[in-house]
Amino acid sequence: MRPIASRRRHAWRDTKPLDNGCSRGSRRYRTMRAVRRRHSIRLAGHDYRSPATYFITLIAYQRAEIFGEIVDGKMRLSQLGEIVREEWLRSATLRREVSLDAFQIMPNHLHGIVTFRPSPDHRVGAHGRKPLSAQHPRAPRSLGSFVAGFKSAATLRINEARNMPGTPVWQRNYHERIVRNARELHAARRYIIDNPRNWATDAENPGVASQHRR
Repeated sequence: MRPIASRRRHAWRDTKPLDNGCSRGSRRYRTMRAVRRRHSIRLAGHDYRSPATYFITLIAYQRAEIFGEIVDGKMRLSQLGEIVREEWLRSATLRREVSLDAFQIMPNHLHGIVTFRPSPDHRVGAHGRKPLSAQHPRAPRSLGSFVAGFKSAATLRINEARNMPGTPVWQRNYHERIVRNARELHAARRYIIDNPRNWATDAENPGVASQHRR
């Protein structure tokens, strides 16, 4: 995988133990720490419709634990979590330019690796779930349109299931990082796989977050 320029934003708090054999200060630890960095603004000059692999995170509104629970180090999806899983997988069938890699639904967030391999005419077309319109100015077949389409579809079904129309499901925006090479891809996959058993020290765990505020 050819390296792609990264960019600076606020870093993921370094609170998760790395139980996969890497120690602090090691090359593997530094790689994992880099992959876990989150971003809130887009990289200036980067075409988010161009071929690239991204590690993305979507967080539930107010970090509510509505997608399930961790039991014995494994994620047990709720009805709403199952909807998220179904819509995430369906996204790839609706978008030929998208390939899904490892992903993990957690009690209040979702991690996933997404690869874009657009066709030469990727600059023209629809958003996959919705046609282009003045109300949807995002670049067609881009990372932003992919995330927006997924969140919209999941929100609609979740609110129908709980009979709460118009209720927010997700935080605004999302966090992403370009996966620049095979080493970072491996580290991202390992992190996603290990995420459920590391929930007790996860920065998105409301219990952990409250302890940090004390």
